[in-house]
Amino acid sequence: MLTDLLLAAFHHLLVFAMISMLVAESVLLRGPIDAAALKRLAGLDAGYGMSAMLLLAVGIARLFYGVKGLDFYQHNPWFHAKFGAFVAIALLSILPTVRFLRWRKALKHDPAFLPPAPQVRIVRVLIRFELILIAVILICAAAMARYGGF
Repeated sequence: MLTDLLLAAFHHLLVFAMISMLVAESVLLRGPIDAAALKRLAGLDAGYGMSAMLLLAVGIARLFYGVKGLDFYQHNPWFHAKFGAFVAIALLSILPTVRFLRWRKALKHDPAFLPPAPQVRIVRVLIRFELILIAVILICAAAMARYGGF
């Protein structure tokens, strides 16, 4: 029981960490993007990636060591929807990560570098869509816990 509690608590904390980092990225992308903002974005994105990887690892651990057991999740359509949304977020996050890395590299070569406005706009939209998908995950998680398999 303690293992299940610890895994659940860590799982929830990691979700909140991911949300906070994405919100911070979204806020930074609203304003002017200067060298300091680019460095913050890269750092936040690295933290976001680490949180996502840890979240996946803890989620897998919950499948095997949690009280509900693997069978509960295998037959739960809400779990599959939740995991599908997680995969969609992972795929959507590739472009912002690549952009942040390229922008930081460009900044090293040219201290006056500013990312093009259209690229910033695309990254901002993708990050906001990731946040919407996290809301979908939270809804699926609530449904999964209450309704189980149909």
